[in-house]
Amino acid sequence: MFMGQYDYAVDAKGRLNFPAKFRDGMGETFIVTRWLDHCLAAFPPEEFEKVAQRIAEKGMVKGRNVSRMLYSSAVEVTPDKQGRIQLPAKLREYANLDHDVSVIGNRNFAEIWNTQDWEARQAESDEDFTAAMEDLDF
Repeated sequence: MFMGQYDYAVDAKGRLNFPAKFRDGMGETFIVTRWLDHCLAAFPPEEFEKVAQRIAEKGMVKGRNVSRMLYSSAVEVTPDKQGRIQLPAKLREYANLDHDVSVIGNRNFAEIWNTQDWEARQAESDEDFTAAMEDLDF
């Protein structure tokens, strides 16, 4: 399970330290792609396959554009000896990853955010979180 928040910086070559705890769960090579809210998602291959299967089940009309966006931006990454992954320029641009980055756990995958965007999203989501927890009877 992926949980927690880890803050890093993207270097000038587009490399990002990826949390050791997350690397253990991802496997040797994993998938990074664009995701919701202008962040990136990192999936173990088996979890990415589950996402792909869900999209395929939605049928051609509903799944077509999602499939295009997800697969056209997806890359396989393998951390180097220092635990860094290389993020392509197009993905960095999409998620506004110019320096400060937060890697957050989201149960069965990780999200990669521009730290300022993540902090703003958290502030916006506080009320939504409370309402959602109440809806779930917590």
